[in-house]
Amino acid sequence: MTASRTAPIRVFQVATGNVGTEMIKRIGARTDLELVGVHCYTPEKIGRDTGEIAGLAPNGVLATGSIEEILAATPDVLTFHGVFPDEDLYVRVLEAGIDIVTTADWITGRHRDTNHPHPSGKPVTQLLREACEKGGSSFYGTGMNPGLNQILGVVCSADVAEIENITTIESVDVSCHHSKETWIEVGYGLPADDPSIPGKLEKFTRVFADSILMMADCFGLELDEVTFSCELGACTQDVDLGWYLLPKGSLGGNYIKYQGMVDGVPRIETHLEWQMTPHTDPSWKIKGCYITRITGDPCVYNKHMIFPKPGIDLSDPANFASIGMTVTGLPALNAIASVVAAPSGLLTSADLPLRGFAGRFSG
Repeated sequence: MTASRTAPIRVFQVATGNVGTEMIKRIGARTDLELVGVHCYTPEKIGRDTGEIAGLAPNGVLATGSIEEILAATPDVLTFHGVFPDEDLYVRVLEAGIDIVTTADWITGRHRDTNHPHPSGKPVTQLLREACEKGGSSFYGTGMNPGLNQILGVVCSADVAEIENITTIESVDVSCHHSKETWIEVGYGLPADDPSIPGKLEKFTRVFADSILMMADCFGLELDEVTFSCELGACTQDVDLGWYLLPKGSLGGNYIKYQGMVDGVPRIETHLEWQMTPHTDPSWKIKGCYITRITGDPCVYNKHMIFPKPGIDLSDPANFASIGMTVTGLPALNAIASVVAAPSGLLTSADLPLRGFAGRFSG
């Protein structure tokens, strides 16, 4: 069904921030996707050409600001790249029969149910499931991490006879993610000994617990709980990132562990080794990659390393940031065809076929 479609899939995108801007560029280079609209939350952007917003030549698609304009465009799918979900927008779009693919804080939805209750009093998953049923639509959340990183972990286990533990690790410099509001939300810039920081980090990153639950579903493993722990790195000097100032003594790095436990033993884990600056105490040796580590019979150690296209100058911060935004948004873009072809309802990566994780050849 997916392979036989000839007409481009009509895409309406929400948000033109870091990821959204990059995805406008990427959609414009695709023949299987057609950008038919872009929804913006910033009033100053509404009415502007979205190609120009993304730093490209004009593309004739003007930014809009109302849900009614999304519905009137009758897209096949809406891609949502805002920092935080907009569940009321989701409901209206899904009820209209339009599928949604998002990179905003969603893998299974359990985290949203627990930590971000909807004003209606309904669990968010129930709210969106009912909207999908009404519209015959599908809803899917992904990203690089959480998202593709855990799928890589699942795939790496395909030749393991007996798994004792599987751990996926993100070991990255996060200074390319120029989203000041995001880092303020999780405590970066606050004194590293501020007692509110662990709670802020857990609230913001709890979606990684969902990624462990998704993996457990693939493995057919019943977990007792998913625990959170963290180590914090304090800046040893003032750090000016150009877009954010981290004072000496403030949070500049972290090592977070989410662990899926069975009888007190961690069986499925996701670790987040984040560095805003190397000048922290403690400091972690950032590897700049995604790692799958499996102990069992046999054992597996796999690195997923990402390099720029040949000729790209990484001394330009914009090019460095572009790579991070690309790998965040592309798992969503590449899954669109499979989501559109899927039965209606709330989907996870466990529900998609292999083609849902496939990239596209150029030319």
